Amino acid sequence: MTVYYTSDHEWLSVEGDIATVGITDYAQAQLGDVVFAETPEPGKQLKKGGEAAVVESVKAASDVYSPASGEVTEVNAALADEPALVNTDPQGAGWFFKIKLSDPSELEGLMDEAAYKALLDTL
Repeated sequence: MTVYYTSDHEWLSVEGDIATVGITDYAQAQLGDVVFAETPEPGKQLKKGGEAAVVESVKAASDVYSPASGEVTEVNAALADEPALVNTDPQGAGWFFKIKLSDPSELEGLMDEAAYKALLDTL
């Protein structure tokens, strides 16, 4: 399993041609207490960098962008009843959706953990 990060603070964990997508711990901390999460419909085609989901907190609403192109294969239904999972376990139980990658070469432009940590050090 390889984990990648975006400058918009999304992460994706890749196993084969399936990627699980969520927001980073930094992103959830900036948002504050998450009160609602809207996930895309299974079967929806997402484009890299396109809007994929919405997360709302007591502070603000924010779009979640797809870090890669592909078809949504699964969504995290638990977020409907317990959106706070995004706060308590953002890179685990708080994931948003899974996609079947349509162009794995798009992963080449994403950051690894070390590069993402370096980005955070500049913020």
